[in-house]
Amino acid sequence: MPWGESTGVLATLFNFAFFYPLFMAWLWMIGGLWYFYHWERRISRSPDEPPELEEYPGCSILLPCHNESAQVRETVEWLLKQSYPNFEIIAINDASTDDTGAILDELAAEHEQIRVIHFKSNQGKAMGLRAAAVVSRHEFLFCVDGDAVLHQSAIQWMMWHFVNGPRVGAVTGNPRIRNRSTMLGRLQVGEFSSIIGLIKRAQRIYGRIFTVSGVVSGYRKAALHRNRYWNTDMVTEDIDVTWLLQADHWDVRYEPNAMCWILMPETLAGLWKQRLRWAQGGVEVLLRYGLKALRWRQRRMWGVVFEYTLSVIWAYIMASIFALYFIGLLVPLPDTLRVETILPQWNGVVLGVTCLLQFAVSLIIDSRYEKGLWRVYFWVIWYPLAFWLVSMLTTVAAVPRALLKRRGERAVWTSPDRGVRP
Repeated sequence: MPWGESTGVLATLFNFAFFYPLFMAWLWMIGGLWYFYHWERRISRSPDEPPELEEYPGCSILLPCHNESAQVRETVEWLLKQSYPNFEIIAINDASTDDTGAILDELAAEHEQIRVIHFKSNQGKAMGLRAAAVVSRHEFLFCVDGDAVLHQSAIQWMMWHFVNGPRVGAVTGNPRIRNRSTMLGRLQVGEFSSIIGLIKRAQRIYGRIFTVSGVVSGYRKAALHRNRYWNTDMVTEDIDVTWLLQADHWDVRYEPNAMCWILMPETLAGLWKQRLRWAQGGVEVLLRYGLKALRWRQRRMWGVVFEYTLSVIWAYIMASIFALYFIGLLVPLPDTLRVETILPQWNGVVLGVTCLLQFAVSLIIDSRYEKGLWRVYFWVIWYPLAFWLVSMLTTVAAVPRALLKRRGERAVWTSPDRGVRP
């Protein structure tokens, strides 16, 4: 039974499963292009040419670390190369079981800009950021993961928003994928350009940003202090603090010139764990703040709330379609519930073409920040099959995990899959 010939309940499921991603893809493309032509291209010249500031207030770079011995020295070396003239680095060694702590102490002895906080037991990233924020000397805080490489001008680009916007509470940077030696790595290069970057641009146009990128983000300490800093019981502290600040009417901005090169999973197991954590974090935030965000005073949050709620519904509808298909292979089902095939029909062709168009739009925009992106265009053909399936399954799994999680339970570190290093 092709999608167009379905009737009743099944037709409703198929229609939503088809039209929701189609509508969102066009919304992201239009919003992303609007943001680019009416804002981004007028301000940014090149990531290497940050704007001059009227003043250069001091800032603190917070570096949470847990078992980062293989990467942290390189990360700190790049932080020390920042073109911004006035900063300190506060590294948090959260009970690492390797020699991360010793490396950080060695670097602190060599550079007076570096201070190190050591935790004896695993406290989690949010608690580490809290501790560093309390002892920081400056009003502006920038968070960078212990395995990332920050562009030399990134701090100055993000600081431009704080200096020129008194209501700016946070700025999120532009993560780029470092490891791309496997198909999963190449797929994620396209994903971070065409999905994550484009979504942030579009969300800035129609309302609020769903989340800052925890790997590279900046905060105004006053905004954090009003909201008790990062919550320690949320799986994804970056999503949580983004909603908190925006609910308090602080502006959260996206700065594509603030580039940060990151390591991502290149195994299916690593990708599953990462995306399950992201999905659970989104559901936790929706459960905690969703109803409050529907108040009239929070109307700018409505777009983000509805967008994420519909994405959860879409995941369960897709899972239901797959379930009905496989059940139908085992037992007879009524015509109104029988799914003849899950192979793409004309609907799949439309979605596939739209997906490729979305990638093309995003790569045109992002090519000014990273050359050679078109080399991954072939690989993104596989994106809908690989990542939409992962997104669907992790969302379905995340909802019960979020519902069953005890309120107040501390979220602690686990070492992620950082991919295959060349």
